[in-house]
This record gives sequence, structure tokens and C-alpha cells, in this order.
Amino acid sequence: QVQLVESGGGLVQAGGSLRLSCGASDSIFSSMAMGWYRQAPGKQRDLVAGITRGGSTIYADSVKGRFTISRDNAKKTVYLQMSSLKPEDTAVYYCNRRLITDWGNEHGHWGQGTQVTVSS
Repeated sequence: QVQLVESGGGLVQAGGSLRLSCGASDSIFSSMAMGWYRQAPGKQRDLVAGITRGGSTIYADSVKGRFTISRDNAKKTVYLQMSSLKPEDTAVYYCNRRLITDWGNEHGHWGQGTQVTVSS
């Protein structure tokens, strides 16, 4: 059973930056697509950013130009660099590992989530 462990969340002021990391325990990390999703209180979980095994990326419109997803296959880690953070970015952020890049569907393996809180 693959394990995904997120880190890097925390409290930051609006306009600040954070970098989330997600480490995977499996041996086929490089063959999988990876994504970051977030869920704010009372809302559904939505895609923030995704990256294919080939390095192609996709972003939610609300984070384009502010967030960057990247991966290091040697370290089996995916990152989410978040800049110019806004209070509306406050949510629990989840790492996701999947084979198929149908980003709008909930499947694959999930991390436990890490809280990001942006104060105004």
C-alpha cells in the first residue's frame, strides 16, 4: 500500500509563500501522475494543480501565476510552491497519486492532508 506524506503547511500572512512537499513510498512514483487538491470548510475538494509523469502541468484558474507544481522522481517527491497567498487559499491540502489524469474525478491514493491558513 503506497503512503503519501505531506509536509510544509502552516500559518502565513497574505502575500506570503509556502512550499508543500509530498513524499511517496512506492517504487513506481515516476510512472504516476501527481496532484494537489484542497478542501476548505464546507466546500468540496478541488484540484489545485496536477503534473503528469511526463511533466505536463495543469492548474486551477484561481492559482495560475501564483502556484507552481513540480516533481523530483529521484526523491519520489512532488512539490507545490505557493506564492502571493490569499486568505481564500486557506484549506487542507491533499496530495494525490493516480494513473489516469482525469483530474476532476476522486480516485487514486491520498495523503493525510496538511493545513494551510492564510491570515489577512
